[in-house]
Amino acid sequence: MRNSNRQWKLARYPEGMPKVDDWVLDEAPVPEPGPGELLLGARFLDVAPYMRGRINPAKNYAAGVSPGDVMIGGAVSEVLSSNADGYAPGDLVVCDFEFGWQDYAVLHAARVRRVDTALAPAECWLDVLGLNGVTAYFGLFDAASMRAGDTVVVSAASGSVGQIVGQLTKIAGGRAIAVTSTSDKLEWCRELGFDDGIAYRETDDLAGVLRKLCSDGLDVYFDNTVGPNLDAALQNLAPRARITICGTVSLAGRFGEADLGERYWRQVLVARARIQGFLVLDYQDRYGEARERLAGWVREGRIRQRFDIAEGLERAPEAFIRLLTSRNQGKQLVSV
Repeated sequence: MRNSNRQWKLARYPEGMPKVDDWVLDEAPVPEPGPGELLLGARFLDVAPYMRGRINPAKNYAAGVSPGDVMIGGAVSEVLSSNADGYAPGDLVVCDFEFGWQDYAVLHAARVRRVDTALAPAECWLDVLGLNGVTAYFGLFDAASMRAGDTVVVSAASGSVGQIVGQLTKIAGGRAIAVTSTSDKLEWCRELGFDDGIAYRETDDLAGVLRKLCSDGLDVYFDNTVGPNLDAALQNLAPRARITICGTVSLAGRFGEADLGERYWRQVLVARARIQGFLVLDYQDRYGEARERLAGWVREGRIRQRFDIAEGLERAPEAFIRLLTSRNQGKQLVSV
């Protein structure tokens, strides 16, 4: 155990694509747990696209990170000291947001969940058995009303949420089409069971290639990016298609600017399509339902994951930028 607590704090709001020096690595005393609280030591820190919105001064769906604050983020961590019944040193736990990019944190026991490494390795609890799995589950089955026989197109398909959405589509009897940046990422999607896909950086006619893959149109578009990928999907809608806007990572370098692009509202009208913004936080009272089903599929070996793990707390900003620029391979994490 270290004598001090290293913390990445936001130095300034990024202008455009974040840079490493938008954060500063500071040190603070190791915190002490109070009644009902746990002193936790980080094992894996989460790095996720939603964090870009939290370091922007504009109004957002949840409280942001201000300059001088410790960067937000979930973690798998080890209990080092416990003032809470049922937890002992050595236990592994996970939290979704509150840990932050630091070595140690004190959290109330009600804010964490146990990690069962007999079910899945520790890093999986920040992916399929964490918030990303719940996001994929409700975004696909509830927000997009996915049904057996649907053709489901997924953007950022090799990323943390996208790779789960594709596998859930197959479990539910659908046809899964991946949209990802490069051919090596597309190959990973095929290994996961996606039926086909597109490496969008390797074509100048994304809409045309998608049309060939979805000759009858797409029934569901699970969007983690917006931008040109969404434009291509809007040109290939089946009647009564459903579009779930889950993420906007293509805008990471243009926060605060107008999202201008092509307009395909006539296609939306003709297809009688539904476009819905989706936030997993709206489903908190149903997380248990999703986690129970996801855990069952993990036990059966029906869901696989790939991880891109940066070694060392000092690499957290670098790992985040790697994610925003689509250089990661699978779920991005930091090992502490």
